[in-house]
Amino acid sequence: MQMDRSVRCDASVLAKAQQVRVVFLDVDGVLTDGGLLFSEHGETLKRFNTLDGHGIKLLQKAGIVPAVVTGRDSAPLRLRLQQLGVQHAVYGTEDKVPAAQSILDSLGLDWPQAAAMGDDWPDLPVMQRCALACAPRNAHAENLARADWVSDLPGGQGAVRQLCDLLLQAGGHYHRLLEAYLR
Repeated sequence: MQMDRSVRCDASVLAKAQQVRVVFLDVDGVLTDGGLLFSEHGETLKRFNTLDGHGIKLLQKAGIVPAVVTGRDSAPLRLRLQQLGVQHAVYGTEDKVPAAQSILDSLGLDWPQAAAMGDDWPDLPVMQRCALACAPRNAHAENLARADWVSDLPGGQGAVRQLCDLLLQAGGHYHRLLEAYLR
């Protein structure tokens, strides 16, 4: 299988990635750079990476479900996920395992069919249960130590897109989807 140069992994990671049907993503530090900006009125502002967003859309085209389980909730986050068509999201939860289990149950899937990308301790319980545990380059040391695969890129700067590309390649979808853009 030809792998895109931007995604490096060993055969064991590729084998795990081939089974993935749902991807759990954290927000702060994964879909964003982890910084929190507040307006003068106390509103939380977030910066999202468009490469990550397009990767999420490509996953959906390949039949892989993106899901968000996050400890925070904000209008900008809900708007961004709506724009991306993410239908499975749990907001404002520190206990992420029951939230992820609920999503798995609703999809008729189980942990061996799941991947997760997390950057800090609250993400570890979900990461440990998934077939493929992933982290952005700038994740906490404990997450990096427990990840099967670590992106070359930091959170909010293309790490999610690299994971999406890995899953698309492992599932044999990458080149088919790319060809649609090259026509």
